[in-house]
Amino acid sequence: MNLERCEICPHKCGIDRTKQEIGRCKSTDKVKVALCSIHHFEEPCISGGHGSGTVFFSNCNLNCIYCQNYEISQEGKGKEISIKELAGMFIEQQNKHAENINLVTPTSYVFQIIEAIKIAKKKGLTIPIIYNTNGYEAIETLKELEGYIDVYLPDLKYYDNEIAKKYSKIENYFEIATKAIQEMYRQVGSPKLDERGMIQKGLMIRHLVLPNYVENSKNILKWVKENIDENVYIDIMAQYFPTYRAKEDKILNRKLTLDEYHEIEEYVYQLDIKNGYMQELGEHEEEYVPKWED
Repeated sequence: MNLERCEICPHKCGIDRTKQEIGRCKSTDKVKVALCSIHHFEEPCISGGHGSGTVFFSNCNLNCIYCQNYEISQEGKGKEISIKELAGMFIEQQNKHAENINLVTPTSYVFQIIEAIKIAKKKGLTIPIIYNTNGYEAIETLKELEGYIDVYLPDLKYYDNEIAKKYSKIENYFEIATKAIQEMYRQVGSPKLDERGMIQKGLMIRHLVLPNYVENSKNILKWVKENIDENVYIDIMAQYFPTYRAKEDKILNRKLTLDEYHEIEEYVYQLDIKNGYMQELGEHEEEYVPKWED
């Protein structure tokens, strides 16, 4: 594991994590996990009947002011564990009949995760492994993951880099994330589902629609349509609500409106996007329910 000069993500901090030096993501050489549980509210092809075996890693290489898991991603809530303990978590989730292992915000711990997967596979781990990421990934790191990850589940947050800089404090997000997504696609291709409709391998792209930034979302969807295999799933999330520091921002301090939601919905039909999910509107204006539909 090359954590003595960490360049695991595009920030390339170059710090020595083995000496507890802290870079952008605030992670050391120890794996830190906030939660390990069966999660039933992912997309249907991920959660299925038994739920997704999620492992929520602490810390993040982005600083999104609207993060709904900010206590974990920004404030570092969690517990340090060994690589063997992480492997044990994978086996435990499989023993609970989880449909898959869902690695949430795993970027900081790629090298430790690879070692944990090796150990777990020797102990009988067979269910698919999902890499659930914000999309801000280094190509070199992704290549290290080839053969270990079955399903890539990246966010594609921003088309406009100025928005990315304003709300997540990162440079060149779009160029970096799209190249990363293309590498993910090279590795795993389009989704392959089993007879129950559960994803076994492939790429699925998520996009969270932000209030007042409908054009950003349209440009993201257009890029995916024009640059990635049309069989790839696109998951359009309407669950945004102002939390963390977004409550202090006059542009993001509200939920989506019905007009914004319908504008995105119409654009999806206009693009003729073949596969994916769009979060269903609730019965009342600006209310959304955690349900997915084709």
